Amino acid sequence: MARFYPALEERHRDFIAAQKLFFTATGTADSRLNLSPKGMDSLRMIDAHRVAYLDLTGSGNETAAHLLHNGRMTMMWCSFDADPLILRVYGRGRAVRRQDPEWGELRGLFLDLPGERQIILLEIDSVQTSCGYAVPMYTFNGERDTLAHWAEKKGAVGLLDYWREKNQVSIDGLPTGLLENE
Repeated sequence: MARFYPALEERHRDFIAAQKLFFTATGTADSRLNLSPKGMDSLRMIDAHRVAYLDLTGSGNETAAHLLHNGRMTMMWCSFDADPLILRVYGRGRAVRRQDPEWGELRGLFLDLPGERQIILLEIDSVQTSCGYAVPMYTFNGERDTLAHWAEKKGAVGLLDYWREKNQVSIDGLPTGLLENE
């Protein structure tokens, strides 16, 4: 049975730290819903009420567009090993970019990852756990390095060109805020 909590407890943080994969979900009343898998060493739990991830360049920038529009966001982790559990955090998110005052402090929490675009910061309203009994078991075989190689090959100028071409509006035409103060 599902249980709700007002913030991340230590056992929740331990569970999140053990996972290699998480999902983000955002949307607006008039947009497609976006559900994105995330990996690599891109997630940080700042405290019991805030989590952040280093957002890497991708084919779109749906999360930033949706957060700019209404801020609603859900993040989810699920266990793929013998101890089943699904953990969701619900709250308000926003994109933090290089020109934002908190960029330096937040950016210092992460390792260097090729293709970094922005940091997504989620202020947690509630935490939910549920059983996860139907989630299959999988074995982690390693990180995929395709995105890192792609970003390294593009280089800083190539990534900026890519952001200009593909990351300034969502697939539904919503502005993402990326490069606003360029």
